[in-house]
Amino acid sequence: MSQPTEGLLPPSEYVYEAPVRLWHWVNAACIVVLAVTGYLIGSPLPTQPGEASDHFVMGYIRFAHFAAAYLFAIGIIGRAYWALVGNHHARELFWVPVLNGAYWRDFGAWLRYYLFIGPVPAPMFGHNPLSRFAMFFIFMLGSLFMLLTGFALYGEGSQMGSWQERMFGWVLPLLGQSQNVHTLHHLGMWLILLFVALHVYAAVREEIGGRLSLVGAMISGYKTYKK
Repeated sequence: MSQPTEGLLPPSEYVYEAPVRLWHWVNAACIVVLAVTGYLIGSPLPTQPGEASDHFVMGYIRFAHFAAAYLFAIGIIGRAYWALVGNHHARELFWVPVLNGAYWRDFGAWLRYYLFIGPVPAPMFGHNPLSRFAMFFIFMLGSLFMLLTGFALYGEGSQMGSWQERMFGWVLPLLGQSQNVHTLHHLGMWLILLFVALHVYAAVREEIGGRLSLVGAMISGYKTYKK
């Protein structure tokens, strides 16, 4: 995996196709809803005053969580499909060339850059090695783990025989039953939020101090080289 020579870079390249951009923003909204409602499910609000029939707070919170989870799952499936039919940049989310020595050299250069101990690396129109590593090993695998554990817990509430229980019920005994899955699912939420914080930092850092537009690229689809 070699970095392009700056003098050979075109002024811009169409990197993020429309389905990828749509998925990105819908996915971001889902994560916000899932994180907020998931936190409130794990740490419920105090009991509401008055008649119980006047309140359905936790019911609305749980509904929002489940609805966002379904949309999040559909988005992951759609994103996997687009990796097969989209451009080559769309496939970078689903694999990392870990056996390529040049990849790890570039990885080190980008890591030093983000830690403020190295120069700005040569620009790359696709995902740089560090972001590609984080996108796959933290976001993608973390998302799949959250979907498995989340639907397993949902299947437990849906009772035996539901499609959620039939498809995902095996996760509970594998991880040590319900309470363990609840705890791991909650910890997974914090891992995803840590990824989001680092993702936003890297995007803003690249937009300000790097050589390619990044934040605007997720709106227009074009990454532009800044001389």
